[in-house]
Amino acid sequence: MRLIITNDYDEMSRTAAEIIKEQVNRKANSVLGLATGSTPLGTYKELINMYKNGEIDFSYVITFNLDEYVGLPDDHPQSYHYFMYENLFNHINIKKENIHIPNGVSDDFDRDCRLYDEAIEKFGEIDLQLLGLGVNGHIGFNEPDDYINTKTHIVDLAEETINANKRFFKSIDEVPRKAVTMGLGTIMKSKKILLLASGKNKANAIKETLNGYLTTDVPSTVLSLHPDVTVVIDSDAASLVDLEKARKNVDIISKL
Repeated sequence: MRLIITNDYDEMSRTAAEIIKEQVNRKANSVLGLATGSTPLGTYKELINMYKNGEIDFSYVITFNLDEYVGLPDDHPQSYHYFMYENLFNHINIKKENIHIPNGVSDDFDRDCRLYDEAIEKFGEIDLQLLGLGVNGHIGFNEPDDYINTKTHIVDLAEETINANKRFFKSIDEVPRKAVTMGLGTIMKSKKILLLASGKNKANAIKETLNGYLTTDVPSTVLSLHPDVTVVIDSDAASLVDLEKARKNVDIISKL
């Protein structure tokens, strides 16, 4: 695991976009795993600017999103389908047939979850998976639990997650209580993982992620088992990290 600490959110976003650009420029038909939420917004803006400046070409890129709310149709303003098109896909030259996002209004979730994992496997797994981090350590929508669900599946959202996401809705009553998410096994099959976190509200989750201990109470700790993880965080998210202790478990590339 490699750790890059940046000064602020904007620098974190630029750093993450450069890593993604390098991946796509090295392999034009890269399979990218993408995340939603406020954390990757800056990264997507940087990628859009890179595309407009001719620095990156998405015409052969394949994408798989981590998750989607259950019960929200694609055109709902708070669906992750809507989010991805508004904040990235409508502004780059990706082909629509190369975009994959879980179906939140399926008539057979077991079938569609299985087919989603099979589609990822068909492309030879994800080359680079972008992850955000929940305040409780969730990645995708894999919440703290007694057990790890490895496959794409339906999950009951934790109260911390519902409270964190209520700012996107008119009221907390409108926040969906369930989501479909890639499982931790699906995520861990990715060849490379890029984890982003910003802000003091993510500081404790980052501290737990980097401490070297594996627990289902903090799902992000499973990343310590992956051979190629880069963690890019801003100084606020790094505020609780003991860098000397962290060096036992991670390689600190730079503190900007």
